[in-house]
Amino acid sequence: MLNIEAPAKINLTLEVLSKRADDYHEIRSVIQTLNFCDSLQISPRKDVQFKSNKTGWSGDQSLVAKAAKRLQAATGCKTGAAIKIKKRLPLISGLGGDSSDAAAVLLGLNQFWELGLAPEKLHTLARELGSDVSFFLSGGTALMEGRGEKITSLPPLPHQWVILIIPNVAAMPGKTKRLYGMLRPCHYTDGKITEQLITDLKSKHEFKTSSLFNTFENVAFAHGEELAKYHDYILKIGAPNVHLAGSGPSLFTLLEEKAQAEDLLLRLKNHKMEAYLTDTRNGL
Repeated sequence: MLNIEAPAKINLTLEVLSKRADDYHEIRSVIQTLNFCDSLQISPRKDVQFKSNKTGWSGDQSLVAKAAKRLQAATGCKTGAAIKIKKRLPLISGLGGDSSDAAAVLLGLNQFWELGLAPEKLHTLARELGSDVSFFLSGGTALMEGRGEKITSLPPLPHQWVILIIPNVAAMPGKTKRLYGMLRPCHYTDGKITEQLITDLKSKHEFKTSSLFNTFENVAFAHGEELAKYHDYILKIGAPNVHLAGSGPSLFTLLEEKAQAEDLLLRLKNHKMEAYLTDTRNGL
């Protein structure tokens, strides 16, 4: 039996530079994993089977099934596995849960089936599954470029406590594609916000939450009245900063002191909000 974690992520910066000829968008983003994880348990079985504790989750509709099939197709492996996924990460939340689970399946089955695939091959398979799956193979702090498939590891972010807030808002089908479609040229930036954060990380300058940026906030809050209300209310409760996690709708705030984070978490829960306290996670 093998146990492996699949961590959540947040985007510390997310800049859209332009729309590409292939209809994707060119992005620059500093992305960070958290110690808020799904957990996968892999055990022997003749065929490949996925089960989860999460109502509404389906392995056939998830990237995890595609990950297992791609791995078998690439190696000719006929071995099966029973994979139980304990979901902590909410579905369609902007925290990267499905991509992270898929990366964990690649890493876990490569070990469980004793395939011995090199990291380069796993990254190739991950890029075929989705833009950010490759990032989760190593996690930590990284630069994401292109349409999201180009990953460069960065020096770790100074440790931060993170509160994740899951707003009670209606799910937006195809939300990432829709948010990209709402962006206008005035929302495009030149990548310098991300570059400045990278410079600070490399030179070990003090990290400031004023460095955080997500261009999706320009449209997500403008077109999502309830989400905007959550954002403003969390600031009124006392959060020092509030940002959209990826394409949302999850929100997050970063704090340096655990006591301050615990106090804010209590206040959020007293206001009947779904909130979780975690911290930043270094890469493999």
